[in-house]
Amino acid sequence: KIMNNNLRFKTLLKPLRLAMYDFTEYSVRKELNYLVKDDALIHLGYPINDTIGPEYFYEKSFKKLHLAFPDLERRDYIVISGTTEKNYSWVGTCGVYCGTFVNPFLDIPATGHLAHMRYHEFYKFEDNMVTEIQAIWDIPELMIQANAWPMAPSLGREWCVPGPSTMDGISEGDIDLTKSNHSLEHIVSMANAMKRHPSEGGPELMELEKFWHPKMNWYGPSAIGTSRGIEGFRNWHQIPFLNAMPDRGKLTTYEKRDGRGEDISYHFFSENDYVAVTGWPNMKQTISHDGWLGIAPINKQIYLRSLDFWRLEKGKIRENWVLVDILDIYNQIGVDVFARLNEFNKVKNKGI
Repeated sequence: KIMNNNLRFKTLLKPLRLAMYDFTEYSVRKELNYLVKDDALIHLGYPINDTIGPEYFYEKSFKKLHLAFPDLERRDYIVISGTTEKNYSWVGTCGVYCGTFVNPFLDIPATGHLAHMRYHEFYKFEDNMVTEIQAIWDIPELMIQANAWPMAPSLGREWCVPGPSTMDGISEGDIDLTKSNHSLEHIVSMANAMKRHPSEGGPELMELEKFWHPKMNWYGPSAIGTSRGIEGFRNWHQIPFLNAMPDRGKLTTYEKRDGRGEDISYHFFSENDYVAVTGWPNMKQTISHDGWLGIAPINKQIYLRSLDFWRLEKGKIRENWVLVDILDIYNQIGVDVFARLNEFNKVKNKGI
């Protein structure tokens, strides 16, 4: 086993994580200002969207969340670090924000009860400082707990997604670079095989049994939900997804997005049995057919922001945590989920 320099970046991030566990505005602002560069680019999911630097990051996101959850608590269950193929160092974190939901958040009505919201947050380090953050919060998860999700119901199971069954998602020990590289190779090979279907033929091209454990759990974002086993994954996520967007993985990565810069990118990194992927956005495809999330086949190309973690066990994928910026997808097709949410909840606002 070899001590990898990326362990240093997990150590640098730890004070911020601990400050968010016992959340106070002073302690969190202090750690953000210490760790995050003033000109850091911060990508946040819809409707919070992008910002620059630690002060605006707090104002646009955590200040509002803390107001909704005065006893806010961060619970990480995966924290891994690694270096991408472009030699960038990232730390990926996965867990839930939780607390008593006593004030509305982004027009989501408060419940007065314990509530949770899953997050995937990725931190890019350069010269011991964070220069970029990519973060998706599962805001639809809060809507569902408040009985206020105004769109199509999930096909998969909605629940409080657990951490790794092996309880080893946070390690401060050595990183086995050989194991890490093997895990990375497995995931990249799996992703490449996935792209072959449906454009090149049937689902057998994906070789799912080769890459995935028969008791796999696929923890999808709220509005899609969790599925169990290869059959569950196919039925409750993949088949509807590919039926609606059969050009998955076949659109070039070299086009420009509305003339505003580079199109899509994705970067993998690994630590022991864990692999993560980051990119903003990292997928694009066309909603050309019916079948996914109740969205009509509008023949429109959309971009997907997805931040994922995989855990391997005995050479196969046993668990896969996936967050997709679902609200951004609806925004791209011209559906205002929050306007619909407010209409959906008018009766609650009247106290009936």
